[in-house]
Amino acid sequence: MNRRKFIKDTSILLGGLSLPVASSSLFSSCAKQELFKISLAEWSLHRELFSKKIDHLDFISLAKTEFGISAVEYVNSFFFEKARDRKYLNKMKSRANDHDVRSLLIMCDNEGNLGDPDKNKRYKAVENHYKWAEAAAFLGCHSIRVNARSDDKLSYDNQLNLAADGLSRLVDFCSDLEINAIVENHGGLSSNGEWLSALMKKIDHPRVGTLPDFGNFMIQDNEWYDRYKGVEELMPFAKAVSAKSHEFDLNGNEVRTDYNKMMEIVLRAGYNGYVGIEYEGDKHSEYDGIHLTLKLLKKIKKQNS
Repeated sequence: MNRRKFIKDTSILLGGLSLPVASSSLFSSCAKQELFKISLAEWSLHRELFSKKIDHLDFISLAKTEFGISAVEYVNSFFFEKARDRKYLNKMKSRANDHDVRSLLIMCDNEGNLGDPDKNKRYKAVENHYKWAEAAAFLGCHSIRVNARSDDKLSYDNQLNLAADGLSRLVDFCSDLEINAIVENHGGLSSNGEWLSALMKKIDHPRVGTLPDFGNFMIQDNEWYDRYKGVEELMPFAKAVSAKSHEFDLNGNEVRTDYNKMMEIVLRAGYNGYVGIEYEGDKHSEYDGIHLTLKLLKKIKKQNS
């Protein structure tokens, strides 16, 4: 619902009622609440980072100086050997503090499958994430993003049970650190919104959640899950949102995803946290892709504020 319309309709409805003074201040504070906030995912600059044109530490300052964004989402691939390097983590923390940038989460890859059918490999994958949960807590993040993939050859229910076992064990560890373990739709059955939401319900823990990605809904090969249906199914559990983008038309609209429709789903779920820009295309430079995504999100924000 458009916020102006909500306030107008509410005023009409309450026009004849006598309300305490506190109520008017309550509505005033609600009206001023930010619709959603914008962050930048480090993967948006993966080509620049992999080619060493910029360094991981540069990403933190670039978010603020180049794009005016004050919150970031790290990717462990760009500081993979530094999870337990307290000196390096202190540098990250200092950079963030110096530029008044908030560290939100660490996206964790290449640490094994939390739903691996081999028990030893599954437990090893769980343990591999411990260092990232500890790093996230040190940096002041609220979450680590993890993958809940299993063996695609197994049945729907078998994969669900295996992923639930691995993720539950990890969440128990994260909980003691006051860190969330959030799952992104990231291939396999994790890109099936129904399956991933069922996983959330099965675990049913306040420290587990989702990171709905606008674009990652390819289950395998050319089998796609409806992205709008998927995001709607994942939003009740969302602790972060990834605004995936690839290409923009001359009017500034994303070609693959109807951002207005997608953000309507996000906002209708009552979410007003960070929406992270994750540009992954090759039609624009990474810098231009980020700017275009940022401009579109700001436009939608203005239209609905």
